[in-house]
Amino acid sequence: MRRPALLRTARRLVPDPTDAEDLVQAALLRSHTHWDGITDKSLADGYLRRVMINVRTEWWRARKADEVPMERLPELSGEDGTGQFLDRAELLDVLKVLNTKQRHVVVLRYWAELSTEETAGALGISPGTVKSTLHRALLLLRRELTGRATAA
Repeated sequence: MRRPALLRTARRLVPDPTDAEDLVQAALLRSHTHWDGITDKSLADGYLRRVMINVRTEWWRARKADEVPMERLPELSGEDGTGQFLDRAELLDVLKVLNTKQRHVVVLRYWAELSTEETAGALGISPGTVKSTLHRALLLLRRELTGRATAA
């Protein structure tokens, strides 16, 4: 079943785990009526991801103005997420050393967690090309990260 992969995608779209589960459920319910119209079922994951993005966008547009202006800002608790933001910013910056094809392969394999075969199908290349491209991309990323670590 693809539910764990869909849930991982939903967690990237909405911050709350409960909302992520609701998002997956809403996408599955919405796509149920159109399921017979998907002629190539191998594209179903992409279709469901697109539905999740659309549902999340609808939720965002329909959100209520529940923000209330305050005279003083509330105190922040311990972790403010700055470290995670910096790690993500560094990752996105490091990915710039890769060419477009390498970036696509790395993102699909490791961020979207697709298999080698699924990645190959999504990009229209052979699984062997995915493996060799991934190998070269990881070498470049390691070299770049090592260079940054020694410079810091």
